[in-house]
Parts: sequence; C-alpha cells; structure tokens
Amino acid sequence: MQGQYFKATQAHSPYDVVAWHGNYVPYKYDLTKFCVVNSVSYDHLDPSIFTVLTCKSTRPGTAVADFVIFPPRFAVQQNTFRPPYFHRNVMTEFIGLISGHYEAKKEGFMPGGASLHSMAIPHGPDTATVKRESCRVDEPERVAEGTMSFMFESMFQMKVADWALNKDGKVDENYYKAWEDMPVTFTESE
Repeated sequence: MQGQYFKATQAHSPYDVVAWHGNYVPYKYDLTKFCVVNSVSYDHLDPSIFTVLTCKSTRPGTAVADFVIFPPRFAVQQNTFRPPYFHRNVMTEFIGLISGHYEAKKEGFMPGGASLHSMAIPHGPDTATVKRESCRVDEPERVAEGTMSFMFESMFQMKVADWALNKDGKVDENYYKAWEDMPVTFTESE
C-alpha cells in the first residue's frame, strides 16, 4: 500500500460469515459474456458504454472506480473515425491488455502491458492507426477479434510504484514515438 509492502494476519477468514449484506460478496465474472453496447449510426461513443462495474462516488459524473472492457464487437458507424479518438479526461485512465492487440496501438502494446493516462493528459491512437483508419472504407466490420483489453477509470490520481518505473526493466522508453509522425489534417484558414 502506498508503495510499501505490508503484512496483516487475522484469526479467521473474512468470508467466514453466516450471510452477506448487499452486494459485498466475492464474485467471478466471465468478461466474454459481457453484452456490448455500441453506436449503430455515427461516431465512436464514449468508452463508458463498456462499463462492467462501477463504484460510485458522491460527485455526479465521476466514480471512485469504473471497470471497463473493450471486447470483440461489430463497428458499423459511417462517416466517422472508428478507433478510440484523441481526448483528455477529468478522470484518470489505467488501460491494460489481457490478450490480442489494443485497437488504438497494434504495435508495441503487448498482452500484460498497461499505460496510465492521468487526468487532463491528452492521448489517443498511434500514428499507424490514424493513417490506416483515415483511409478505411465505411463498411461494417468486426473489431478487436481475439482481443480483450480493460480500463480502470477513477476520479483519483493514480501513482505508479517506483518498482514498476525503475526496477523491473519493462518501461517502454520509446512509447512517445508512436505519435511522432502524426499527419497534419487541419490547416489555418485565412
């Protein structure tokens, strides 16, 4: 906790009870059974449509934690950019890849990998995805096939442990290069 290991012992299991109150019970959920909601007209909808579980906060529009997945699904929107778009959040996003490839960064983001986007930090698809998807024909297609990625979103700042940043040797020091050759698509008007 807070970057430190700790040990706690107790004489009994927290599950050694006669009954549970409310929804405080351990639960195993098969993410492949999640029924995906999606746009059937235009525009890539906000990722909150993929929320599996949420822990509400006292502030409307924010959560202590949302657990979101990006499972295989159909994309049928027309006249729009289908992958996750460029944005900034009022909440912090921690995105991880369980299997397959992440639809907004197919190269370099491997299963078991994760990235942290703190609140107000701009982020979005890599250059290769933008170039590929900007030229795509608008036809219905299956996306994220064989893939499962997740996101924890929270109104709180998240801190990466020192071990993860400095000691495990797995930080991608060139991650930022995925956006270096981004094509300029807007010009100043006169």
